Amino acid sequence: MAGKNERQRRQARERYRRQQQQRAVRQRQVRKRWVAGLSAVVAAGLIAGLLVIFLPGGSGKSASASASKSPTASHSASAAAAAEPAHHCSYAATTPVAKKVSFPPTAPDYTASYQATLNTNQGKITFDLLNSKATCTVNSFIHLAEAGYFDHTQCHRMLTSGIYVLQCGDPYATSTEHLTCSTTSKVGTGTPGYEFASENLTGAKYPAGTVAMANGSATSNGSQFFIVFQDSTSGLAATYPPFATVSSGLDIVQNVAKDGYSCQYPQADGGGGAPKKKVIIDSVTIKRT
Repeated sequence: MAGKNERQRRQARERYRRQQQQRAVRQRQVRKRWVAGLSAVVAAGLIAGLLVIFLPGGSGKSASASASKSPTASHSASAAAAAEPAHHCSYAATTPVAKKVSFPPTAPDYTASYQATLNTNQGKITFDLLNSKATCTVNSFIHLAEAGYFDHTQCHRMLTSGIYVLQCGDPYATSTEHLTCSTTSKVGTGTPGYEFASENLTGAKYPAGTVAMANGSATSNGSQFFIVFQDSTSGLAATYPPFATVSSGLDIVQNVAKDGYSCQYPQADGGGGAPKKKVIIDSVTIKRT
């Protein structure tokens, strides 16, 4: 029995890893399409103006120019995570942009303590943010929350075997979106137009109540995150930055999980499915504690 359980955990861990990698692949495919579109426009004679607007990686100026509050935001995707608490944060431009938002400030308030509340249609889910351990992640999450980035979105993926998580944070999954779990859908690929390096991974574990970033690589953290509703330490590799712990409302997620899926994602895309009971984030409230 122990051997069977270990195989199931290993398979679940591999499925989730593949799902995150597939998400990264889809993002790269979108970038390629944008670059192809740019080439066509250049051929039409607009090269002079468009070379100013678009970067070689396919990201538009709008994503970086909108960072008016942080004009010195780094555009180095290979920047390594700093020692915690970080005194400086780097965010690099990326695509696809699910919802336009400015870059977070590069100088985080690393001495502060924060609490975040997801105001959902199922009730309030409150996090204690780990600002002293995942400063740049918390800095980004607060920035997105206060910009209304998460407003009127739904949590689009849930896993209930080996790994027990509810994944949220992609504006492509709007509150009215009918989730079909199709691999051709943009849901699950959305970013805020920037990405950043992982942090707080040393000895990372994922007991129930952990809130961590969903990513496809060590530098592809963006806006998507997941809530662990049952211990998943043995199922998840320590590659997803924990940045908060649930202080109240975990029972809401657990009750949603009991109702199962409305559709299932292909196993090759990581498995899991869209929750049958919709979890719609109406807004996120940040409180300094």
